[in-house]
Formats: sequence, C-alpha cells, structure tokens
Amino acid sequence: MTDQRYERLEQSLKALNLTVMPAHLERLARQAATENWSVFQFLDALTQTELAGRTEQAVRRKLRQARFPFHKTLDEFDFAFQPSVHERQIRDLATMRLVAAAENILFLGPPGVGKTHLAVALGLCAILQGMSVLFYALPDLLQQLDKDTKANRLNQRLQALARPQLLILDEIGYFSLDKRSAHFLFQLVSRRYQRGSILLTSNKSYTDWGDVFSDTVLAAALLDRLLHQSVTVNIRGASYRLKDKLKVVTAPSPTQEA
Repeated sequence: MTDQRYERLEQSLKALNLTVMPAHLERLARQAATENWSVFQFLDALTQTELAGRTEQAVRRKLRQARFPFHKTLDEFDFAFQPSVHERQIRDLATMRLVAAAENILFLGPPGVGKTHLAVALGLCAILQGMSVLFYALPDLLQQLDKDTKANRLNQRLQALARPQLLILDEIGYFSLDKRSAHFLFQLVSRRYQRGSILLTSNKSYTDWGDVFSDTVLAAALLDRLLHQSVTVNIRGASYRLKDKLKVVTAPSPTQEA
C-alpha cells in the first residue's frame, strides 16, 4: 500500500515500539477491506497479533534464560513405561498452582527413570504460563560456585538463583558435597523458602541426605524447609535409557525361536 496515512500509521506503530503490528498491517488491512470489517474488528485483529507476537518473543527469551539441557514435553513422557508415575498427578503439577504458591516439587528415584525429563517438561509448562525458570544440574552449579568463589561473587550468584519463580536443581545426591557447597545450598533454600519454588531431583532417599551433605544437622534443617510445603514424587522403575538395550539382551536368538 502507498497511501500516506498507511505509511504514517506504519511509522507510528514502530515509533510506539509495537514491533509485531507493522509486519502484519498490510495483510490485515487487505483482509479487513475484503471482508468489510468494522474499525473495531480491525483494531482487535491488529492488537491480538501484537500480543501473540510478544508472547512468543517472551517465551523464546525465557527458554534461553532457563538453560534447559534439552526440550522435552509431558506428552513425550512414556507414562506406560513408568507406572509408578501417575499421569494425573503430573498433569496437576503442570497447572503450576504449587509454583504460584511458592511450594516445592521433589522427584526421587534411581538414574534413568525420567526425573530430569519431568523436571524440564514442568519447567516448559511454567514458561508457557508466563513464569521465570532457571535450570541447573548440581555438578554445573558447583563448577560455577568455584568460579564465583575465586571472583568473590557468591552473594551475587545467590541473588540470581533466588530471583526465578521456579528454580530447578537436578542430580542432587550423585556425590557428597563439601562444606562450602552444602552451606551455599542451605542458604539458597532458606532464601527461597516460601518466596519461590524449587523443583529438585535426587537419586537418594531423604534418610541418605545426611551423607550427601556430610552433615546430618544441616541436611535436616534443609529438608525441613524444602518439605514444609511440597509434593514428593517417588519414581520406582527400570531405566528408560536402557529399555531398548534390555529388549535386545532379552530377545530370543534365532536358534531359540526355531
């Protein structure tokens, strides 16, 4: 379109930082003329396009900030393979009502049963509902803490980890923590207590956390804060990663079939 009013409108939208509207303005204007829309119908379509575009941009930004190791959804989780995981319960967690109330979610179970998959999938649900999310595997976080200690910025790291509405801490319990790391995690849980949700995965039962933190008193105090307002999901089953290999191992040989 070359109408001066159209060009002025396009420039005005850009000046107002309405970044999505200009790209769709001509298409919607033509559609409005063809279908004889009212002014309100046209404005509604134009503003809804801007809102949808901004939502999409926000989701992409939050996905980058979340630091997920991969993208997995709940629909990709094989609930039939892990019958100890109740789909109805997980779908209820996906409503994010617990996160909205700053309550915690804890997945416990042996390696390979889908704890990280569920954690990431719930993190995606939170982002799609407009929430801020940050994911850290514990080994990566401890490596970051080493750098922060040398740069004297542990307090800044603690503040950054306290900000997101949902903080996901993955792989707790695979090795024991030194005193500095254990105390940092205690400070983190205390800082987020009743202020922000923690979604945590661990291969250890709560009775073993004293060994993980090398301090039974500290572990008890940390668990007291984590579990006060929380849901624990115990997953008991075979490793999903090994299921295809196990099928090969247990499959009858050609001679057996004969």
